[in-house]
Amino acid sequence: MKKGLTALVAITASLALLSACADSGQKGADPKTEAGGDDQVTAAGVFPITKEKTTLRVMVKGSSIVENFATNEFTKWLEEKTNIHIDWEVAPEKTFAEKLNVSLASGDYPDVLLNMSVTPVQQSIYGKDGVFIPLNPYIDKYGVEMKKMFEQVSYVKDLITMPDGKIYSVPQVNDCYHCSLGQKMWINQTWLDKLGLKMPETTDEFYQVLKAFKEKDPNGNGKADEIPLVGATNGPSSTLDLFLTSAFIEKDFNLKFVKDGKIQVAYNQPEWKESLKYIHKLFAEGLISPQSFTQDRNQLKQMGMNPEIPIAGAIASQNQTVFVDADNPRFKDYVSVPPLKGPSGIRSTAYNPYAVSTGQYVITNKAKNPAAAFRMADLLLSEEATLRSTQGRPDQEWVRPAQGELGVNGKQAKWKPIATFGKLQNIHWAQAGPSLRTNDLRLSVVADPKNSLELILYNETKKYEPYATDPSKIVPPLFFTNEQAEELSTLEKTLTDYRTEFFAKTVTGSLDIDKEWNNYLSTLDKMNIKRYLEIYQQAYTQYKSKK
Repeated sequence: MKKGLTALVAITASLALLSACADSGQKGADPKTEAGGDDQVTAAGVFPITKEKTTLRVMVKGSSIVENFATNEFTKWLEEKTNIHIDWEVAPEKTFAEKLNVSLASGDYPDVLLNMSVTPVQQSIYGKDGVFIPLNPYIDKYGVEMKKMFEQVSYVKDLITMPDGKIYSVPQVNDCYHCSLGQKMWINQTWLDKLGLKMPETTDEFYQVLKAFKEKDPNGNGKADEIPLVGATNGPSSTLDLFLTSAFIEKDFNLKFVKDGKIQVAYNQPEWKESLKYIHKLFAEGLISPQSFTQDRNQLKQMGMNPEIPIAGAIASQNQTVFVDADNPRFKDYVSVPPLKGPSGIRSTAYNPYAVSTGQYVITNKAKNPAAAFRMADLLLSEEATLRSTQGRPDQEWVRPAQGELGVNGKQAKWKPIATFGKLQNIHWAQAGPSLRTNDLRLSVVADPKNSLELILYNETKKYEPYATDPSKIVPPLFFTNEQAEELSTLEKTLTDYRTEFFAKTVTGSLDIDKEWNNYLSTLDKMNIKRYLEIYQQAYTQYKSKK
């Protein structure tokens, strides 16, 4: 369900990749950079892709809801259709980034990187070094679905193309309305009703509701065991700071904003300090579960699915399936909390108008048949492969609707899910890797009020739309030089690690916010935040000059 900001854009953006092998090249040309007449593949659009059985070594980020990529039903379909066998290396979900870095640094990397969140910085550096293969000649010669994607989503090509004109990854397009306004808070409507409380609209009202959840036994078991508020340490939108701080300061998904033509970060502003004090107040009064600062999303889901645990009254997440399955009785208890109005009158929510995630599928120079690897990636962008990789098998996990069944968009529906997404399964890839989910495809799902997650999320997200950040204040996808990218990669990690640590320590009371704030700002300065913003500003100025 997620939608990442990417392109050669925010350094924090990320996603995955997959790729394959083959011999390619023309006389006098580098076989790894040019598609030639002797590519060992069939013609564009013809299947299987290779006449002889071909094997691709693929590293994939593990998934808590994919049982086994090797025996997965979608993998079987893909291998049968292409005649390409995938030899999987599954990177641990929690440490996949480290695994990727170690693999690239050691030279022990596979033919293809799939769903490994290869960042724009990494694409720039390893593309320049020849580790990643430029895909432009393969797109020109074999890009059937990729060319359709460029036509359907006009800005995609620009967002995946490096400043030198090269493309190193096949993206995922997820034109997801509810993801574009994804920094949500979900609240237990049943508890609100039980206690006679109205939906909170301000930070003070939210505090009062959480306090009532803690003290007035909304689950009715006679015990003070309710968890008022909980979140997780990883996103995209499960951390508490993303939603709650938006009542104090307007910002984008990467905690940046544009003011008077200048890029700034939210986390060194006076308003950020005030938001920390508010969140600390919630924690100090026992309204926030301490697990929010240690558990990941998988553990949050385990909490939500465990009937022995009195799940929280309010939960920070992009959508309910992050913490409970859609067919679980608890799912229906939760509705979204509209953006809260802060003490100074600010009421905002981050908005992401960019539906492209780069780094989903990257082919390395280890691939003996890069043409075959690219053609597999191209196939993943087709409507059939997209529905199979994200939903499952036709007539088993989803069906074609009857004539007259309408989609969320009010038009004839194109597909109807008949299985619940989010459970451990071995049918599909759980949205990993390239796929092309345009707004038209997503909203063409049958609008069944009783069984349409898309419709539920569409309606809940409508509450957020009026408070969306003005696009002019959002840092757009920016291109960086190799030198800038290398410098940013270090600065970004240092600043993010420190900001995250300071947030946790001040909110939980390990540090006094008022006493430590100036030291915090001074430390950010020592970490060269000025240079960090200067690099972004240079890229932003260049971007604006092209408009």
